[in-house]
Amino acid sequence: MEEWSREQWEETMKTSSLSAFYLYTPLCGTCAVASKMMEVVEHVVSDIPIGKANLNYIQDVAFDYEVESVPCLIISKNGKVHDKIYAFQSVPFLFEKLRQND
Repeated sequence: MEEWSREQWEETMKTSSLSAFYLYTPLCGTCAVASKMMEVVEHVVSDIPIGKANLNYIQDVAFDYEVESVPCLIISKNGKVHDKIYAFQSVPFLFEKLRQND
């Protein structure tokens, strides 16, 4: 999964009907597990652009998109935030969340 800047995320939101932005922090244990799940999901749903970012470096995203905690997966649909996922229950759960928005 490619590291995105805020600008890359917002440009992808505008140009793709469906996209996702995975936010994490490196010292978060739950984020480490979620990162592994997201790597699998990215390979399964290769048609959906998914980027990631260390929230420590783009803190304004947390404020502007009202991110409550990490890990967080922001799903955008047609240029607008459609869903935010904080509980990364399983790979099939994440896959279904992305596909139901497809």
